[in-house]
Amino acid sequence: MGELLDWINFGSDPMANAYYPFDSYNLPFDIGYQLWEILGGTIAWLIDLIFPGNSVSTWLMCDAVSTLLALVVFMLLIFLVAFVSTLIVLWEERKCLGRMMDRRGTMVGMKGFLQCVADGLKTFQKENVVPAKVDKMTYMWTVSLVIGVSVLVLCMVPLSSRWFVVDYDTGLLIIMAFFALAPFFILVSGWAQNNKYSLIGGMRAAELMISYEVPMLILICTTALMAGSFNINDIVYAQADSVWYIVPQILGAITFFTCAVAEAERVPFDIAEAEAELVEGWQTEYAGMKWGLVMLADYMRGSVSCSMFVILYLGGWTLPFIGDGPIPEIVFLLKAYVVFFFMSLIRAATGRVRTDQILNLGWKVFMPLSVFNLVIVLLLMTGGVI
Repeated sequence: MGELLDWINFGSDPMANAYYPFDSYNLPFDIGYQLWEILGGTIAWLIDLIFPGNSVSTWLMCDAVSTLLALVVFMLLIFLVAFVSTLIVLWEERKCLGRMMDRRGTMVGMKGFLQCVADGLKTFQKENVVPAKVDKMTYMWTVSLVIGVSVLVLCMVPLSSRWFVVDYDTGLLIIMAFFALAPFFILVSGWAQNNKYSLIGGMRAAELMISYEVPMLILICTTALMAGSFNINDIVYAQADSVWYIVPQILGAITFFTCAVAEAERVPFDIAEAEAELVEGWQTEYAGMKWGLVMLADYMRGSVSCSMFVILYLGGWTLPFIGDGPIPEIVFLLKAYVVFFFMSLIRAATGRVRTDQILNLGWKVFMPLSVFNLVIVLLLMTGGVI
């Protein structure tokens, strides 16, 4: 047993590694590094036990290999947390809608949470049907990109100053830029399916994006102006040092929340799907697990929308008079779940808008409100109030 412990370096400082890939402490990488120290050390010990004096065992535990494989574990951990968080959001909406409809909602295991797992297993068993006259390459690539971009953006959202993938100075813009790619892929996907309902759904997605994207960008720039940076950490801690931006930007927060609902293509702005009019909109020709993953990607984008609202207006992972607190990641997720709860209420209480109505809202309501919010912030900053 003593020889095994000689190979396992659990508890070592990953930042002391010459190949440490981050400029500051990263909690998920630290967890991944420690897990690899245990797993890799055990593997290296077994190999050395079978082949004494070999060089493979030493190579497995060198700094470069340990860092590389710790990064693999790090990425798996980031994805796992993001995936489970999305399932919690899905469960939350089902329970909320159930109560709004005077029923109990899903009840399969763990207060209904395992219904999400059951649905995933069910869609895995569905037949993978591909229509004969679709553009097969575009048909497959576009749905893969929609799902992939949704996963990427969700994983890029930091849960705290120590839980992040990258810490870009322009991190906020990069996340929103990737977020805005989905409607383009949806448009191309609708065309590739050779189906009039899918094509109309894709065109609606493009119209929807045109209506809310510019006001949303103005609102993001307004918040960055107040914080003096596009870096997410700077925006969060600027609110911790003064006041949550929902206070001086209450008008902007309401407008951003509405735009965020549209960004996630949720009711009442789900005109790209509109099952009552377009069968299932741009998703009509996707079956089996492809459809299941598309639906999961929709909830991932909804989670990202809530997370961005928390970052921009609710102080991120900080609390008043406390700051980061002992577990800031939990604080951040709880705030995001509260925001998603209001999204679920809107879904239960409103009907779908028409295409012309969302365009009018975007250009005649959201745009003036976002500009007016910018003017208010400029006046407050010029007057020295903030």
